Amino acid sequence: MCDKENPQIITFEDVSAAAYRIQSGIIKTPCVKSHMSSIFGMDIYLKNDFLQHTGSFKERGARNALLLLSSEAKSRGVISASLGNHSQGLSYHAQQLNIPATVVMPNVAPIMKIQNCRSYGANVVIHGHDMKEAKYHAMMLAKERGLTYINGYDHPHIMAGQGTVGLEILEQVPDVDAVIVPVGGGGLLAGVATAIKNMKPHVLIYGAETEKCPSMKMAVKHEQPVCVNIRSTLADGLAVPTVGYNAFKTSKRLMDRMITVNEDWIARAILRLVEQEKYVVEGGGAVGVAVIMAGLVPELIGKKVVCILSGGNIDTTILGRCLERGLAAEQRLVKFKVTVSDRPGGIAELCKLISSIGVSIKDIMQERAWVFGDIFSVRVKVVCETRGPEHLEELEKMITDTYKEWNFSRDCEEFDRNDRRLSTFSIDEVSN
Repeated sequence: MCDKENPQIITFEDVSAAAYRIQSGIIKTPCVKSHMSSIFGMDIYLKNDFLQHTGSFKERGARNALLLLSSEAKSRGVISASLGNHSQGLSYHAQQLNIPATVVMPNVAPIMKIQNCRSYGANVVIHGHDMKEAKYHAMMLAKERGLTYINGYDHPHIMAGQGTVGLEILEQVPDVDAVIVPVGGGGLLAGVATAIKNMKPHVLIYGAETEKCPSMKMAVKHEQPVCVNIRSTLADGLAVPTVGYNAFKTSKRLMDRMITVNEDWIARAILRLVEQEKYVVEGGGAVGVAVIMAGLVPELIGKKVVCILSGGNIDTTILGRCLERGLAAEQRLVKFKVTVSDRPGGIAELCKLISSIGVSIKDIMQERAWVFGDIFSVRVKVVCETRGPEHLEELEKMITDTYKEWNFSRDCEEFDRNDRRLSTFSIDEVSN
């Protein structure tokens, strides 16, 4: 079903048949207008497919593929490799349809997703450091045990099932101008593009992926799927090293543009969705919003745009890091160092000064041994929360007017004002 020498292109008929086939087991998720519309000058609609039972659009394709199995294949069982969302969708619907399921997940998969798969009755195998290793192991097990391997993004039945998102978008927002689709392996993009372009060819289809794993961008550049190196990313669900051959063949003639976005914007998008929409969305699901926030689609201003929020299965610890990183990127969480008097009241005076303009101190640490010069001085590292760039400017002016030695960290860079040297600053240091 996934042969690079003979790639298969899905049709609109495949998608419409899948919609009828899976309708009784899939939630028709809402597509609502976002509070961010007025901020970015376009009508933004959010397709909330993270509201599926397992928290991801992957259920659509999984159910469609399982229903199309032969009776013999159903009795033997299925196997797949996934970072989590496909594994959960396959496990859940296999349980609903009484089909044995085995899922292979790399050790970087979020713990929550692993536990969920087990709770759905699947046999979970943890193997490999990334998707490439996990997939190879799953395919070996499929041969050994006579199981049907279901590719989570490139199987034609999977892509057809994912395309039902596009049919729902056209029903819910009939006059849509553009749809921004998260891209990992390319199955969702292929399915949605097939559904929408066949009914309304003028609608723009944009793919969005993290710059940490630009597999579709590189496939477009080389005119065929190529393997890319995966770097640690907030959008772990999109970390697929090679896009599917069927997915690429189907989508390359239908998509209008492929966009990569910086990780900081993904963190800010997660933060914005939590604060303004009250949605908890994983990094892969937030890339469409990140593209808009980063100003990468100015041609869509004044138009009606749908962002697919494809998943909400974010690890609790990762969510905390994302929120902090988003706050730092928006200059609402800032770190600075300042040298103050070590005599009684020196640090108290600094804290009083900071609080006088409404800045909240989150952490404070003193350094004495590494301060050179005045023995009666102490270097204080402060992590504090501001209302944004203007508030930070006010804080910085107050500190620079009051003290002689200070370093402010802004936009993930640390400026040494004393000798004008520029050194890199790790955002993880803010969290700590």
